[in-house]
Amino acid sequence: MTGYKVANGNGHSNGNGSTKGTNGTNGHSNGHKSADYTAQENPTMCSRDCCSGPGGSHRGNTCADKKGARSGSITGEKIIPTPQSLLGNGKIQCELTHEELRALRVLNEDTYPYEVIEEIADFITKGSGMRPKIGIICGSGLGSLADIIQDPKIFEYEKIPNFPVSTVEGHAGRLVVGTLEGATVMAMQGRFHFYEGYPLAKCSMPVRVMKLCGVEYLFATNAAGGINPRFAVGDIMLMHDHVNMLGFAGNSPLQGPNDPRFGPRFPALVNSYNKDLINKAIEIGKAMGIESNIHVGVYSCLGGPNYETIAELKALRMMGVDAVGMSTVHEVITARHCDMKVFAFSLITNKCATEYSDKKDDEANHDEVMAVAKNRQKACCELVSRLIREIHMASA
Repeated sequence: MTGYKVANGNGHSNGNGSTKGTNGTNGHSNGHKSADYTAQENPTMCSRDCCSGPGGSHRGNTCADKKGARSGSITGEKIIPTPQSLLGNGKIQCELTHEELRALRVLNEDTYPYEVIEEIADFITKGSGMRPKIGIICGSGLGSLADIIQDPKIFEYEKIPNFPVSTVEGHAGRLVVGTLEGATVMAMQGRFHFYEGYPLAKCSMPVRVMKLCGVEYLFATNAAGGINPRFAVGDIMLMHDHVNMLGFAGNSPLQGPNDPRFGPRFPALVNSYNKDLINKAIEIGKAMGIESNIHVGVYSCLGGPNYETIAELKALRMMGVDAVGMSTVHEVITARHCDMKVFAFSLITNKCATEYSDKKDDEANHDEVMAVAKNRQKACCELVSRLIREIHMASA
C-alpha cells in the first residue's frame, strides 16, 4: 500500500506525483529517495524528504512549524496506526509514539530471519527461566487451556520484541510459560490470522519461536464449523489430515528463501499429524467418558473473516473435509518444517449449513463460537492435560 492519510490537507505524494490526503492541497513529493524514518532522527519531520524539500526545514518550516499555521494545513490530529495508514513505503506521518513505530516495523515485516526469531526466543527463555518442551496454541474461546498452567510466567504480546499482536475477540494476546502435569509448556492465548492482515509467515512465526525455545511437540487447537453431518455442536475432532485451500492459491508460510536451520526446502506433509498422539487421545476420551463426542477427521483452513457460502461448504465436503476454520494449517506446516511432532483438534462450535434456507439460525456467528467454546472448555482442558501427562511420563 502506498501513501497515507493526512488530516486536513498537506497530502504527500506516493512517488508517482499523485497526492494522497483529505483536502489534498500543497502536496509534497517524497518519492525520489528513501526516507527510513525513526523518531530519533527528528520527531517533528514527516520524513527527511518532506521537511528538507522545497518549503521544508531548510527554509525554517518543519512539520511542527506548519501545524495549524494556515487554513488547510496539518492540524496535528492524531492518526491511529493501521496497516493501511502505516504501509507507506516507510514514509509516515510525523510524531509517532514508540508503540506506533513498533507496529510499523512489525507490520512491514513479511518474514522473520533466523536471528530475529532467536532474539524473541531468548527473550522468552531468559524471562521465564525455562525451556519448554510442549507448545500450545489456544483457539477461539479456548484460552482457558493456558489458565491451568502452574507457576506461570506471562508475557503480553505487545511487550515481546518484534512480536505481532492479536486483534480478535477471544484471543487474549499473551504468552504463558510454566508447568502442566509435570511438563514444561508454553501456550499462546491468541493466535494470528491471515484475515487480520498478517502474511502467513507472520501468522505462524510463533511456531518457530517455540522451536528455538526448545519445544518438541505442538498442540494446536481451534474452533471450527462441522461439515460432516455426523458431527454435533460440542464434539471434538482430532485432526489426522488437512486440505490447504490457501496453499491451492499459492500462499504458504514457507514462501521465500529457505533457511536450512529451520528445515528443508521441500518438506513432506503426508504424516503431519502424529498417529501415536491421536491414538492416545482416543483412549483418553474413552477414559473420560466422551468417546461418542470424539471423532477423527480432515480439517480445512479458509482465509476468512467471512464464513463460507453453501456452495463452498458443499465443495469442501466433496473433497473429504469434515470441519472448516480460519487457522491452524499454516502453523502445522511450519511445525512440521522444523520437525516438531503435531497434535491438533477442532472443537465443533457450529454445524455448517449445506442446504439453502432463509432461516437466520442457520448462519454462523462468532458469539455462538465463543459460547460453545466456553461450555466445552473443561473437557478440552482435561483432554490436553491428560495427553501432556502421557508425554511427560513416557519421557521421564
